[in-house]
Amino acid sequence: MGESKIQNRKSKIDRPSAMTPRGKMISRILMAVITVAVFVADQVTKALVESRIPERAVIPVVAGFFNLTNTKNSGAVFGLFSDSPVWWKTPLLIVISAALLMVVVILVIRTRNLRWETSIGLSLILGGALSNLFDRMRAGLVEDFLDFYVRSYHWATFNLADSAIVLGTGFIIVQVLLSD
Repeated sequence: MGESKIQNRKSKIDRPSAMTPRGKMISRILMAVITVAVFVADQVTKALVESRIPERAVIPVVAGFFNLTNTKNSGAVFGLFSDSPVWWKTPLLIVISAALLMVVVILVIRTRNLRWETSIGLSLILGGALSNLFDRMRAGLVEDFLDFYVRSYHWATFNLADSAIVLGTGFIIVQVLLSD
């Protein structure tokens, strides 16, 4: 009897929960709204920084903790490879970013039922990655402006798109760690 309970529980875990077509459509619309909101918010904040803060200027917001600044990042996440002079760096970053975005889009399309944490996480990742890819294709670099620090230690300057990608990844990790 105990074994059948275990098998029954396992089959419930393995079996995807049924989502109505309307529920799936609403879920996908919400994912699109989150993705577009992240993209627009990131593009607007970058445009504001570019138009109002001179390049390399530092504006203290919370003394000893947070500045706004205007930096250009021609490298990857958190400025990796930004000092590399090779001509193929930007095209390579564009190709890798586009390929990873396609993987996420295909994952979303092929998955019947996504848990809410995964849906939100993937939407945040898509919005942030699309915005950074758009910048890289348009200008060959990404505008970074959020500078957090403690004493003389500064975290790598980043933007809202980077924040959305990290937060989205966090949603997915939490869902994986806490799921049955």
